[in-house]
Amino acid sequence: QVQLVESGGGLVQAGGSLRLSCAASGRTLSVDAMGWFRQAPGKEREFVATIGWSGRPTYYADSVKGRFTISRDNAKNTVYLQMNSLKPEDTAVYYCARGPAVATTLTAYPGWGQGTQVTVSS
Repeated sequence: QVQLVESGGGLVQAGGSLRLSCAASGRTLSVDAMGWFRQAPGKEREFVATIGWSGRPTYYADSVKGRFTISRDNAKNTVYLQMNSLKPEDTAVYYCARGPAVATTLTAYPGWGQGTQVTVSS
């Protein structure tokens, strides 16, 4: 079974950038669509971005369009989320997930990582 491990989270100032990584072990991710979700304190987990197995298509939540970029390197079994122009409202635990196709709902993804904390200070 594949395992997903997120990394790259941390504390940054508003306007700063972070790059999250999601590394897979167990098997290649090349056949999987991947997604990023986030969950802020007191809120439900929400969709952030998704990417097809070949690197396209990509879809983003309206709240992150133009600021975040999802990408993947199948040779490294790794998916990335480049986050620029970060805002305090981006503060959340960020989770990566794998699924059979691109989707915006968490129920469509059978495999999940454990999350990495992103905190954006004002």
